[in-house]
Amino acid sequence: MSRAARTAPRAPEAPLAAPGRPFARPPADTARADAARADTARADTARADTARADTARADAVLARCRELTHPALVDAVGQLDPWTGRMAAYALGWRDAGGAPDPTGSGGKGLRQALAVLSAEAAGADGATALPAAVAVELVHTFSLLHDDIMDGDPLRRRRPAVWRAYGVGPAVLAGDALHALAVQTLAEAPGERAPAAVRHLSRSLTALVRGQADDLRFEELPWTGPDAPGLAAYRAMAEQKTGALLGCAAALGAELGGAPGATVTALDRAGRHLGVAFQAVDDLLGIWGDPALTGKPVHSDLRQRKKTHPVLAALAGAGPARRELAALLGSAEPLEGPRAAYAASLVDEAGGRAATRAEASTHLEAARTCLAATRPAPAAARDLDALVGSLLDRAW
Repeated sequence: MSRAARTAPRAPEAPLAAPGRPFARPPADTARADAARADTARADTARADTARADTARADAVLARCRELTHPALVDAVGQLDPWTGRMAAYALGWRDAGGAPDPTGSGGKGLRQALAVLSAEAAGADGATALPAAVAVELVHTFSLLHDDIMDGDPLRRRRPAVWRAYGVGPAVLAGDALHALAVQTLAEAPGERAPAAVRHLSRSLTALVRGQADDLRFEELPWTGPDAPGLAAYRAMAEQKTGALLGCAAALGAELGGAPGATVTALDRAGRHLGVAFQAVDDLLGIWGDPALTGKPVHSDLRQRKKTHPVLAALAGAGPARRELAALLGSAEPLEGPRAAYAASLVDEAGGRAATRAEASTHLEAARTCLAATRPAPAAARDLDALVGSLLDRAW
């Protein structure tokens, strides 16, 4: 080799590739990747900010509607006999099991009564016009919870003993029946010519609610996998009836009493049904991964009861080792408690059930927005309804 060749400057060596990588990323690619990550982080921050703003506005809207509805609700419950009235007051969070005022009790967020009030306002009426509807749907919702806790054997409701645990199964059934009858009476006595149509709508919704509850109970007897297992389409139909029927009814009744045309009433009913499917999907997420301090139910409660919820059914509809292991775990006779329940929850997540359920909720919330927009609601009510819809995906209650 010549002296010139030996002394010529050597070309710089390429940087060593990291273990497991065939080559180092060029600087331009690294810059693009960093920019993409920064864009994603900014988008995530913007979504979080929007969610917080929606939640704050929704909380204010719900509080306003509860404050408007509360006196009429108290008056209605005051028509019950003292014994069932005391159980109703306990179920609504106003009093403890002994009948004394309970400042720590919770009556829930009041979503259904809010939908009734806001739908009347969306139609251009005063929210007070919808009070008979708001009271009726809140009474129906409370009665359905009383019976639901008995059927599911749930010992707790809103961090207190369920009514059946506090008073007994028979009295709880009777209290639920009393609330049901009172709801129909309250709506039938609403002033104006639209009351009969409102009662008919409530009756149809109650029939759908019962049908959905029946399907939910029937699912418990069906296998997890195979041709007889309930699929996601069957689950969606059940959720629309069990949860969506009353939310749709609440919106429709508010519009009905507010004097809205029939097309608007129908569109609001449809919006509420989409909200119901989304609400049930998020409820299913909370039933597995929710904070017991906020949900009032034990962690992994739905898994421990082996309820056929959307996250589990979506996970079982997929493929892969997590799906197979989950199916075997659910099919085992061994109780799903403690670490086994936690492991089942991790398998549901790994098999895609958690992500699929969140996507399901998002789809139906967007569908609800589309239905609401078609009614051309009054501007203030439109903003309140939009905030309410926007808060439901990331709710913790």
